[in-house]
Amino acid sequence: MLIDEFLPEYDFVETHSIAIDASAEQVYAAANDVDFSESFIVRCLLRLRGMSGEGVSLRNLEYSKFKILGSVPNKEVLIGLASKFWTPWGDMQTVDATNFREFETPGYAKAVWNFSLNWTSDKTSLRTETRIRCLDDASRRSFGFYWTFVQPFSGLIRIEMLKIIKRKAEAH
Repeated sequence: MLIDEFLPEYDFVETHSIAIDASAEQVYAAANDVDFSESFIVRCLLRLRGMSGEGVSLRNLEYSKFKILGSVPNKEVLIGLASKFWTPWGDMQTVDATNFREFETPGYAKAVWNFSLNWTSDKTSLRTETRIRCLDDASRRSFGFYWTFVQPFSGLIRIEMLKIIKRKAEAH
C-alpha cells in the first residue's frame, strides 16, 4: 500500500472504516467527487483550524498544503503534509510525492492520510488511516500534547467523511 511506502514508521496512528453497499469503482469515484463541506461538522472543524470549510474535496486539496502523494484507482488515495501541527498556523511545508520521503527537518512532523478500499463480492470496506511521524524528540512531545486534544476532532472529521462517501456511493 502507498501509505506503507511513504511512511512505514510512525509515532501516532488513527484508523476508521465503514462498509458500503457499492463496488470499489463506485466508492472510489464517490471519494474523488464528494464535497466534504456538505457536512456541518467538517465545515466547522476545518474553520476552527483556520482552513476554508467550503468546497473541500480530494480534487481541490492541491489548493492547500495537503498534497495527494499518490493513488491507485479503486484501491487507495494517499494525502500527505509536513507541518508544526501544534503551533497556531502550523508552518506547513511544501511537500509532494517527490520530496515527502526525504523531508526530515527537526522540529516538524510528517503526516499521511489515506482512503483505502477492499471490495468483496457485494460490499466495499472503505478505511481511512492517519499516521504521524515526528522528526525529533521535541516535536514528538509537542505533537503528543496537541494530539491529546485534537485527536477526537480529527477522528470525527474522518468518520464524517466516510459517511458522506458512503451516502454518495450508495446513491448510485
